[in-house]
Amino acid sequence: MSFYYTRIVHFQDTDAAGVVYFVNVLAMCHEAYEASLAAFNINLKVFFSNQEIAIPVIHANVDFRRPMFCGDELTIELIPKSLGDNEFEIAYQVFVKEIGEKWVARASTRHVCIHPQTRSRQKLSHEVKEWLLSF
Repeated sequence: MSFYYTRIVHFQDTDAAGVVYFVNVLAMCHEAYEASLAAFNINLKVFFSNQEIAIPVIHANVDFRRPMFCGDELTIELIPKSLGDNEFEIAYQVFVKEIGEKWVARASTRHVCIHPQTRSRQKLSHEVKEWLLSF
């Protein structure tokens, strides 16, 4: 199962050539991640300010098939996958509505669960495990 997030490309997302700046694709994917957590009824304020658990991104990449422009309507497909007790990966595919089924960008992020003060790995919380199982 996948989660789908829609978004319009804004002028601020583009570079001097008028195309989406590569870093902003990762930012849009992170928006989709946050939207999926919220759709699963995870409180984002609590999730991102938790003093006991942090889940930073430890790896990210993005590949492009075609440029995206201001005004393009995007659909971002998100598919998370558990990688053990303290790690998960999210695969993203970005589609432009006018083009149809072919993806225009693919990205992935890998996340690890740590204790914010000690920076040592720890098990994912129950709510994150449940979120992962929902896919």
